[in-house]
Amino acid sequence: MDKFPFKTPKFAFGPFPGHPSRGSNPVMIIAQITDTHIREGRALLGPVDPAACLERAVAAVNALSPRPDLVILTGDIGNDGTPGEYAIARSILDRLAMPLYVIPGNHDTRAAMREAFGDITPFADGSPFLQYRIEAGPIRVLALDTLIEGRPEGRLCAERLRWLEAELEDAGDTPVLVAMHHPPVKTGIEGMDAIRLLSGARELEAILVRYPNVERIVAGHLHRAIQRRFAGTVVSLCPGVAHQLHLDLGQGSELALTAEPPGYQLHLVDDDGAVTTHTCVLGDFGPPVTFASIFMD
Repeated sequence: MDKFPFKTPKFAFGPFPGHPSRGSNPVMIIAQITDTHIREGRALLGPVDPAACLERAVAAVNALSPRPDLVILTGDIGNDGTPGEYAIARSILDRLAMPLYVIPGNHDTRAAMREAFGDITPFADGSPFLQYRIEAGPIRVLALDTLIEGRPEGRLCAERLRWLEAELEDAGDTPVLVAMHHPPVKTGIEGMDAIRLLSGARELEAILVRYPNVERIVAGHLHRAIQRRFAGTVVSLCPGVAHQLHLDLGQGSELALTAEPPGYQLHLVDDDGAVTTHTCVLGDFGPPVTFASIFMD
């Protein structure tokens, strides 16, 4: 790491005495929320109230039993990246009962994000990019900055990729979860595939194939739950907390939002670092009904 001009902070978690009921499977739960798109003055985004959606997401994550150990927000916190948007987001996110870490999306701005979240997210000192690692029990989380300010598509430049490669080398056999905003894969949604991670995707693949301990890549940007293989691992895309993207796989289709229920994902980490991902939908669907109550005479 001496070849880099900045020092990567280390945040470590564990052991986890607060979760004695879990046994050894899983030993870590990471909640992922993404694409909150908060607007100034709590303004609506079409038919969607982003601030109200985020409040529901925070309440839902807090109500989980067992609770997640940490939350990572994978970008597009604000819709325009203004300090006012981040102030609203922070006022809601501060209600989380567990640590929060954020990375930028294409709607974010680095300077305002660093100012708003630098006290709770360990952005690397001396780097222009908002990247960091977290030692999360049996797994290392590497948070990547794919932002090109002012552009919708993503990029990983040589400096960001060198940082990632050095962190993977340093991890040894430790399982790794990579978090980023822009997915490095096509999804079949033409308009979004045009603004995925474009520059640096092939170089990212060339790096990751050499590290079979990368258990998962988690991303946002698509506002839908999508999975695809990439570089010997699995890319998992999380639904948005605000609006969802209308699913249209036709050629030349216009991008559109839909008021489908928002959601989030839970990444369960076993004691050997293996990751299981659950997609959760926000909303009140009534109390659960047990099978026993249905089939009993």
